[in-house]
Amino acid sequence: MEILHDGVIAFLSAVGLASLLWSLAGLMVRRPAPSVHGLMLVLPLQGNALSAEADLRELRRLRRALPGSRLALHNCGLSEEGLALVRTLARQEKNILFIDTLQPLPPP
Repeated sequence: MEILHDGVIAFLSAVGLASLLWSLAGLMVRRPAPSVHGLMLVLPLQGNALSAEADLRELRRLRRALPGSRLALHNCGLSEEGLALVRTLARQEKNILFIDTLQPLPPP
């Protein structure tokens, strides 16, 4: 019975040590996320912009995978309600750029 206990302990120790070494090797080999400077993720908005908040949430999630990119909300015919909503969203976060239709795109 003692041999069985020693065998189980040896097996669990070997598995634990192997998983620890595997994790350390993974940390050493992992590459940092590529930085994409000058990339602008543009969200064109029309009408009341009812889905603007959900779309903006998805772009924020995508931007985490692309460090160095910027977010822009582009007015492509927003109503007054939509314009107020988009301006509020753009003011809440300083990294979001609001582009009106009559203004040219800013340089990256």
